[in-house]
Amino acid sequence: VQLQASGGGLVQAGGSLRLSCAASGFTFRYSSIGWFRQAPGKEREGVSYISDSGGSTAYADSVKGRFTISRDNAKNMVYLQMNSLKPEDTAVYYCAAPSRYYSDYPQEMWEYDYWGQGTLVTVSS
Repeated sequence: VQLQASGGGLVQAGGSLRLSCAASGFTFRYSSIGWFRQAPGKEREGVSYISDSGGSTAYADSVKGRFTISRDNAKNMVYLQMNSLKPEDTAVYYCAAPSRYYSDYPQEMWEYDYWGQGTLVTVSS
């Protein structure tokens, strides 16, 4: 199983980035996916989640209305469109997948078994 996050970089506050997560080695179209982030000196936290079909999504309150999660099951890809970025969004962003099937998506970190290597997002003020 491999999950590879990409698309991070340096952006000014108010700007946008789109993160991508490329998945392989498992039946992607039957898997929920979560995006998490870890800021310097802080614990990892959940950012957004999407069900296997893409029909159900959820967001942390801190990103609601600014971030959009989506997926393309034909390409085994999940995306996180991040708009109106703030300095407090600075973190390493990870995509992750659970090993078992969920009808929607788990929101507890311990339920995710497979993790990508992370991509750094830095938002300057």
